[in-house]
Amino acid sequence: MPPPSEPPPSCEPRGSARARGDRLNRRAALLAGSGLLSACAAHADAPSAVPLALDPPSRPFLVPLGGLTLNTAAWGFGGLSGLHLEPDLTITAVSDLGRWWRSRLILRQGRLAGLGEVLHGPLRDAAGAPLRRGTAGDAESLARLPQGDWLVAFERQHRVMRYRDIAGAGTPIEAPPGLAAAPANGGLEGLTPLADGRLLALAEQLHGPAGQETRAAWFGTWQAGRVTWQPTSYLPAPGLEPTDVAPLPDGGALVLERRFSLFGGFGARLAHLPAEILRGAPPLTGQTWLEMPPDAPAENWEGVAVARHAGRDLVALVSDDNQSPWQQSLLLLYALA
Repeated sequence: MPPPSEPPPSCEPRGSARARGDRLNRRAALLAGSGLLSACAAHADAPSAVPLALDPPSRPFLVPLGGLTLNTAAWGFGGLSGLHLEPDLTITAVSDLGRWWRSRLILRQGRLAGLGEVLHGPLRDAAGAPLRRGTAGDAESLARLPQGDWLVAFERQHRVMRYRDIAGAGTPIEAPPGLAAAPANGGLEGLTPLADGRLLALAEQLHGPAGQETRAAWFGTWQAGRVTWQPTSYLPAPGLEPTDVAPLPDGGALVLERRFSLFGGFGARLAHLPAEILRGAPPLTGQTWLEMPPDAPAENWEGVAVARHAGRDLVALVSDDNQSPWQQSLLLLYALA
């Protein structure tokens, strides 16, 4: 099939936007046939993103460059989880509905103003067949290796797949030991290559070896094309669970954590792990850089990515709308102070 940057000629406009209920019905129909869809550019009469103002955080680590409210009806699905940002501002995400999504951030006078063309398509298995929504397609984390290959981690069927082309067939790689014991909806939420060449993987709800307050984590090293995993543990803030991780150029990392309760709703924080913490004894634990709310809207924050652009290190965050009319897919952009 054509690469992601070249949508096939069979892609057609989706027609005018409808009321929320009609959009949800159309989204359900699209998802039912998502395994048959090729990579397509998104089309809709409504803009694919609307700018969202951000206030300065209470801590002096990040400078807000603005946010976007994403119009997921324009491409027929939400559920964006793992996130990757390139230096040219190309942003790639995976959805827990078994799809990939890609666009380019548009900055005007240094502020986030919108998205370029949106491309998307199904994630595929080793035979090239589209993954079905549900057990097989619950993609939760996304990482890009230095040579350009992609790693996607899945829940429910706990596994890691390697993709040369995010739109092509995937190849299973070695999963961290003990991952199979994770709850179906509490597996690998964070996966990233660190600056020193190691991989860092974080489980959402699997207890770590350092006690019930910790979460299972692993460092991975590549040897002869295979990954060898070394267990460690991660200590989130009380009541929170890790949902993604991104590397920093200095050897550290940023970890996104989330909580949810029926009466309290969503909360989250972005934590900084210095390089010395990642080289030290477990459990790994970080310093709060963002607390959401009040530093940003309360949402189901699931993806974080870092890239250097125009001399600045940028941090992007994305929320998973759970395909719910009561939630939003939000994309935020910050610069390291």
